[in-house]
Amino acid sequence: MSDLFDHLPDTPIHPISEPDAQKRLEDLKRRVAEHDYHYYVEDAPTISDYEYDALFREIQTLEQAFPSLLTSDSPTQRVGGAPLPAFASAVHHVPMLSLSNAFTDDEIVAFDKRVREALDNHDHAGDLEYDCGVKFDGLAVNLRFEHGVFVNGATRGDGITGEDITANLKTIRSIPLSLADAPPLIEVRGEVLMQKKDFETLNAQQLSRGEKTFVNPRNAAAGSLRQLDPKITAERRLTFFAYGVGETDWGQWSPPPTQSLLLAWLSRHRFLIGDERTVARSVDELLAFYRGIQQKRNDLPYAIDGVVYKVNPFHLQPIIGFVSRAPRFAVAHKFPAEEMKSVILDIDVQVGRTGVLTPVARLQPTFVGGVTVTNATLHNEDEIREKNIKIGDTVIVRRAGDVIPEVARVVLEARPNDARDFVMPKTCPVCGSRVIRQEDEAAARCTGGLYCAAQRKQALLHFASRRAMDIEGLGEKVVDQLVNQSLIQTPADIYRLTLETVAALDRMAEKSAANLLAAIEKSKHTTLARFIFALGIRHVGEQTARDLAQSLGSLEALMRASLEQLLAVYDVGEVIAQSILRFFSEPHNREVLDQLLKAGIHWESPSITGGTGVLSGKIFVLTGTLPTLSRMEATQLIEAAGGKVSGSVSKKSHYVLAGENPGSTLAKAEALNITIIDEARLKALLLGA
Repeated sequence: MSDLFDHLPDTPIHPISEPDAQKRLEDLKRRVAEHDYHYYVEDAPTISDYEYDALFREIQTLEQAFPSLLTSDSPTQRVGGAPLPAFASAVHHVPMLSLSNAFTDDEIVAFDKRVREALDNHDHAGDLEYDCGVKFDGLAVNLRFEHGVFVNGATRGDGITGEDITANLKTIRSIPLSLADAPPLIEVRGEVLMQKKDFETLNAQQLSRGEKTFVNPRNAAAGSLRQLDPKITAERRLTFFAYGVGETDWGQWSPPPTQSLLLAWLSRHRFLIGDERTVARSVDELLAFYRGIQQKRNDLPYAIDGVVYKVNPFHLQPIIGFVSRAPRFAVAHKFPAEEMKSVILDIDVQVGRTGVLTPVARLQPTFVGGVTVTNATLHNEDEIREKNIKIGDTVIVRRAGDVIPEVARVVLEARPNDARDFVMPKTCPVCGSRVIRQEDEAAARCTGGLYCAAQRKQALLHFASRRAMDIEGLGEKVVDQLVNQSLIQTPADIYRLTLETVAALDRMAEKSAANLLAAIEKSKHTTLARFIFALGIRHVGEQTARDLAQSLGSLEALMRASLEQLLAVYDVGEVIAQSILRFFSEPHNREVLDQLLKAGIHWESPSITGGTGVLSGKIFVLTGTLPTLSRMEATQLIEAAGGKVSGSVSKKSHYVLAGENPGSTLAKAEALNITIIDEARLKALLLGA
């Protein structure tokens, strides 16, 4: 191959002019990128290490001689710079949604039925087909390319905000630093993982150094990708597989009309997409793909935990719509959970932040699903009775992916004579308060409220958790000490902690205490959605908190909201609305809120989207074919401006965006007196007109 790479220098090059140096650099960078692609993506090296090193040295020499020619897409920038003190936040302008899971054939049949029913009255229903691929067992990331240059990358995080890990992602050689013939803006989304052979090599190195080995490739990839020192990440061979895009501006390019064609486009631009793919048009074909992948699962070079089905034509996806944090037009068909035998040594009761008492099986340690399991949830007293579980039983423990381990069933033939029944306590094991169980609930609850230290601890841990106020360092052991020593009782007390108080805790040196106080101070600048979620209002999860923030716009409006106003919020029903009203009707809750605001907690408005917010709280339904925008582009524009796109018309809809051949959706909108707009009016709304 040496004839393709002539004039390779063994010594520093002779002085040349800056224009000539720039031309030479561009040629060298192209050659190195070509070699990286063949070596790290195709696994087929085309030149020797010596030749590659010579190319690399010449680039370094030229960049040292002409510092102004050093660019972010240079191969010399894949590893460099000092370790980072911490990862900065990165906002996803188009949310990184998770997928709903299915575990049985019947669930896939139901998924296909829902998709077809959503398309029943649509002229293009006959276009329905599914893109099928494997579900990589890694970490989801977002790569942003502007004018063909990789500018930053981030983790999924909570779907709205992730961590900026650009420096670490640049060390992954299967990620191109630049794209040829690229649109003005494209975010490539995919999974970072460690292939099986690289995982084995890493663990062998760890053993030879006398260091701790990793449990599985996913843990190894996660630990490697979140290193504060990119040089450590670079030492561990990670791989990136692309599966989609986020925010885009295709400019003069025509966007691919289907998921499978998008993947082909990504492959042409030198991203790995995985070879195990097909397009299916029926449930039978979906299930055949699933079973085929299941049979070859162990022979694949990387770990997977299922397959993914996505409606292939992009123009059909917005019609089918979204639910909560997941699209309705896609589903992950997971492989069966891994199961192992164990013995229930005892059954304890945990008290959660809402007072729910949950029985937990203490197990004889067993290795299942990639981890050693010593505890498994038993959910509630009714489930224990239904599964006929006794203390001392041999049981089958099930774990699937990141799901909490559970007891699947009892091995009755192995039951010992001294097996004991479990009895739910009548009083709280933490505070001694009375335990009650409502007629319409399976859960037993402690009545102690904030008087109960367990509820207090769990409420504080929830408040400080990553997806809430994100107070790094305020973990279980620290909260235990603070509550047990009566140093904090409510979330507001967190902001009164002093360096002297925190440094006096066990295993908290002054530096650790200072770091915690810095994290507490940093948490004061948050978003309204995160703050609402952090309050721990029963039934109010992350998505509902976002909906409340977008729809009502301020904490004051939320506190004053009537039942009717709450019910007008997208996806808020009677149960959630009543829970919110009860929370804000409690004087002690209002007092804590006042103290938190006086402590300096604040947020910007709009609070949760990366768009302009001009459509904040507005719900759109799309129907028909638009003149210039695809449905996906229109959806992205609406969501980036704070709006929501629903798959069906209801009384909560604000606008129906109609194009040609709108179908029955238009008639429904007219019957409900919903405002109907065209593409031109949408663009005017986006401009605030």
